[in-house]
Amino acid sequence: MSDDLRFIHQFEPGAGDASSRTLLLLHGTGGNESDLLQLGGMIAPGAALLSPRGKVLENGMARFFRRLAEGVFDEEDLHSRTEELAEFIDAAAGAYELDRESILAVGYSNGANIAASLLLSDPEMLAGAILLRAMVPFEPDSLPDLRGTPIFMSSGRQDPIIPPENSERLAHLLREAGADVTLEWLPTGHGLTREDVDAARAWLVVP
Repeated sequence: MSDDLRFIHQFEPGAGDASSRTLLLLHGTGGNESDLLQLGGMIAPGAALLSPRGKVLENGMARFFRRLAEGVFDEEDLHSRTEELAEFIDAAAGAYELDRESILAVGYSNGANIAASLLLSDPEMLAGAILLRAMVPFEPDSLPDLRGTPIFMSSGRQDPIIPPENSERLAHLLREAGADVTLEWLPTGHGLTREDVDAARAWLVVP
């Protein structure tokens, strides 16, 4: 295995008309490489699925980067882990012969946060993103060029972890960078619902 593929991960090749699209599935705290496979299949049937497991452990639960407290991120670790994830994406694209221009991140909670970090720090890494319960990962010194990048955000009005203004701030940052952002508000908390899946799938199939 390539050094850059050192993430424990699962890969499912695509099939049918959607076979050229790849969903990069990024789980939440305590998840693993299997958690979002069913979700990915529901959002984009036929797409290839690439799902790594976060390397950081917090009380035995896998995460993609460290935090100092709930909602307070270790930014030094976040930046190094974001770079490490980018290297994994590049290596996986070569190993699995993926179309680099058709890799779309689907992240939940901690996974959505590192996907947002990827967008803000390496704008050419992803073709777009579905961010489920995301918050601002860090405030960049200068905004990247995300012109035309499609991004779907689904946030919960009753989320006890992410204040609504934080989700709005992330959407604003991404729009200021030029991304085409759709922010969907649902009357729910931090957990995912069927409405999240339906909204993300509907957004993805809009021409």
